Amino acid sequence: MTESKSESAFKKLGLIDILVESCEALKFTKPTPIQEQSIPAALEGKDIMGFAATGSGKTAAFALPVLQALYEKPSPLFCVVLSPTRELAHQTAQQFQALGAPMGVKTAVIIGGEDNMKQAIALSRKPHIIVATPGRLLDHLEKTKGFHLRHLKYLVLDEADRLLDMDFKEPISKILEIIPSQRRTFLFSATPSKDIESLQRASLRNPVRISVSSKVTTVDTLQEYYVFTPLKHKDATLVYILNELAGKSMIVFVNTKDEGTRIPMMLEALGFSCIPINGNMTQEARLGALNKFRAGSKNILVATNVAARGLDIPLVDVVINYQVPDNAADYVHRVGRTARAGRTGKAITMCAQYDVIRYTNIESELHGDKKLPEFPIDKEGVMLLLGSIDEAQRQAKMSMARLHERMGKGKGGHRNKRRRTDDQDADD
Repeated sequence: MTESKSESAFKKLGLIDILVESCEALKFTKPTPIQEQSIPAALEGKDIMGFAATGSGKTAAFALPVLQALYEKPSPLFCVVLSPTRELAHQTAQQFQALGAPMGVKTAVIIGGEDNMKQAIALSRKPHIIVATPGRLLDHLEKTKGFHLRHLKYLVLDEADRLLDMDFKEPISKILEIIPSQRRTFLFSATPSKDIESLQRASLRNPVRISVSSKVTTVDTLQEYYVFTPLKHKDATLVYILNELAGKSMIVFVNTKDEGTRIPMMLEALGFSCIPINGNMTQEARLGALNKFRAGSKNILVATNVAARGLDIPLVDVVINYQVPDNAADYVHRVGRTARAGRTGKAITMCAQYDVIRYTNIESELHGDKKLPEFPIDKEGVMLLLGSIDEAQRQAKMSMARLHERMGKGKGGHRNKRRRTDDQDADD
């Protein structure tokens, strides 16, 4: 009964049978609001400008119309999806591959941190779908012999607000100059902004504007808490919370790569099953960390914002903001890793004395006058942890010093001159 409802719901959007069956195989029970509104317009050949919260099904909202157009008029180098992070690029390509498997769709992921020559070979095979970070795609367009996008039919700007936040304006502008103007363009974002509007004017033609949720917000199934802790007791408070929630699948978010490296070192010294993901790691190591966390072999992922956007990691029980995020949008994306697809989840934000203004600004923007409850903490229990944590902190500090020494030697002692966000690497 459920299957036939699922099938008819997607078929009513105008999708062909082979894609309806793919949705059914992937257990897509019914179209999400962004899919319901954007897919019919996209199938009519219109440009789309879509705004929807994280976890709302945006990837399928653009992948399904692209795949249907490809099925009707097959051609190589049919669509390019620009993605802000390497991990999201891989995940998007996997979704295209899964939805388009019965059609024999071929995809290529073109991102920084991976071998240029292997990517050039993959492009020479003329895949149907390219999912890329802007800098690396531009690099191939300018330097890879024989590679061009003169016959490109679709361009997708995924997580467009994040693309613009991460200094990708210049490579995106150059890509827009190179690719055909006669194409369909989809722009999807969690939040609107002035930069998004200017990008829309530069890249879309008379787009259908779809806004499922204009206000940045969290889902009803998410239980949100805060913990006020003095900075000097922050590590002990984190360990206390992790002990209280032992056995749960948890993501601990931090604001910097160094904290994203130090905290797992400290937690491992204390016997926790954790793994990091941040910009200090190679691409292979980052994907490996995600796979271990997804598979459940590690139940704590310590992550920078590289894991906050768009990554679909099933069954995350708890998100802990070890550091208060910069703004409400980042907060929503972080806590959106849990309480997905109707499930419940917890989010706990740790607030030290220097974070109060930033935290209260986020709280009031998202919840108005409503104050979030405090997560119950036994302060005596926290104090009892200080002795064992001191030794773990010392070990982590020594490991960090060795790591910085190795990185300094490996880079010839030079730092990147251009400031980039924590999620981004120089060769993206």
